[in-house]
Amino acid sequence: MVILMNNSLIYTVQEVATILHSSPNYIYSLINKGYLPAIKLGSIKVLKKTLENFLIINEGNDLSDLNNIKKLVMEDKNN
Repeated sequence: MVILMNNSLIYTVQEVATILHSSPNYIYSLINKGYLPAIKLGSIKVLKKTLENFLIINEGNDLSDLNNIKKLVMEDKNN
């Protein structure tokens, strides 16, 4: 189970960016490309459950390039 930073039911884009240690622009890209569903309630918001599901579904993926999502490959730093 994923535990997020507070008991809020819904997050702003800025809060999601803080939780994921990324930028708001990246979060907007995830939303615009359909990877992270959102709703507009005055401003764009993401449901806590949606964010939890996004993290579970994408565990083990490399989302660095949203146009080319692939499985995460860890490089061997000993070589």
